[in-house]
Amino acid sequence: MKFKFAIPLAAIVLAGQVAAQAKWDLPAAYPASNFHSENLETFAKDVDRLSGGKLKITVHPNAALFKAPEIKRAVQGGQAQIGEILLVNFQNEWQIFGADGIPFLADSYDGAAKLWRAQKPLVDKKLAEQGMMVLYAVAWPPQGIYTKRTLNSAADLKGLKWRAYSPATARIAELVGAQPVTVQAAELSQAMATGVIDSYMSSGSTGFDTKTYEHIKNWYDTQAWLPKNAVIVNRAAFNALDKPTQDALLKAAADAETRGWAASRKTNTEVLEKLKANGMQIHAPSAQLKADMKKVGDTMLKEWLEKAGPEGQQLVDAYRKM
Repeated sequence: MKFKFAIPLAAIVLAGQVAAQAKWDLPAAYPASNFHSENLETFAKDVDRLSGGKLKITVHPNAALFKAPEIKRAVQGGQAQIGEILLVNFQNEWQIFGADGIPFLADSYDGAAKLWRAQKPLVDKKLAEQGMMVLYAVAWPPQGIYTKRTLNSAADLKGLKWRAYSPATARIAELVGAQPVTVQAAELSQAMATGVIDSYMSSGSTGFDTKTYEHIKNWYDTQAWLPKNAVIVNRAAFNALDKPTQDALLKAAADAETRGWAASRKTNTEVLEKLKANGMQIHAPSAQLKADMKKVGDTMLKEWLEKAGPEGQQLVDAYRKM
């Protein structure tokens, strides 16, 4: 009799293990070698370890599963349980998502961290309304200007084909007289190689990832803003996990946020040296260029506050009091 029950019992135990294990897909927009993507891989391993193998996350970098603008909708609709998004990409949906893309509002790591503390409660509320939650966010290194021309002032940007990847970067192009061309990160190398663009604003990290130095030789270290990638999760998928697995996910996320910000700072220093070694000229912006870009930032903050309304003012006031 014992032998008769051995197989059914084993099958029941195995079925229980299968049912208890969740498998999630995590789409991301950046190359596997990018520090954000490497952080996601470590996060996924931590989740596996901390959950005792009950939650396994597969990272899909470089827009392999969904393109950057599609990831948020995919998570909201449950096509992916979790995903990494660039918050500023979604400013047209809700202005608060674009707060960290306003030039010179927060132009240092400390400023960016304070802005996230002011922004997060509002983001939490909005994502909850949409059936999602944010697990963590990590800033990109400070943004500078890549251009084929040398720049003495913003007037030198006039007529350049300027990569726009968010409402804010498109608006900068308009204000300086450049021609905005929408190009996502995964398409950036090709866009430069084919002459679709000849200038853009981004971090040293993006410049190195995309081998920008093969096409463009100047980078102006304007430290204009530090946009953030946020890892978001479908709330129903989160709620379906048992409490210990939820706790494991949240612990891994907290560790990933701390690790990610440290990696961003380290990457910023390292990639600028790598860009130089590959022939990129790293320039400090002239006083005139700094003044011109500050004026662009002031205009964009005023416009943003008009669109964001009381919620936006509340955010800026909270940030400036920190």
